[in-house]
Amino acid sequence: MAEEWNIIFSYTRKQAIEDRVLIDVTEQANQLGFKVNTCVTDHLYADYLVPPAGLEGEGQSLEGRLTDLLFRTLIAAKASSAGDRTEFDVLFLMKPGRWNTAHVLAIMGPGDHGEPVLTIMLPEDE
Repeated sequence: MAEEWNIIFSYTRKQAIEDRVLIDVTEQANQLGFKVNTCVTDHLYADYLVPPAGLEGEGQSLEGRLTDLLFRTLIAAKASSAGDRTEFDVLFLMKPGRWNTAHVLAIMGPGDHGEPVLTIMLPEDE
């Protein structure tokens, strides 16, 4: 018995990327061997990927931190048997000599047109 639902509101992945709620990192992900559109949430991006002030002399960059996250995602996905999602921890330098562990989720799901897409996020972003 099929029910008809009136859609009150829809928010597409494309709109989320345009609004910068999701940050498209597909180009960098492709360089590491990812084969799907890949985004990180704005929360993960702002809180961990953008290097905090004071780390300029510590060899920290957005590109390097993103590469570390993507590489760790790739390793976790290959080791996971969970199917469409994996959880793992990533260490980020937050101040000289102070590291924070971020618990991260990587979830494969359907994109706006049913294509597979990957979203990397913090648990509270799910």
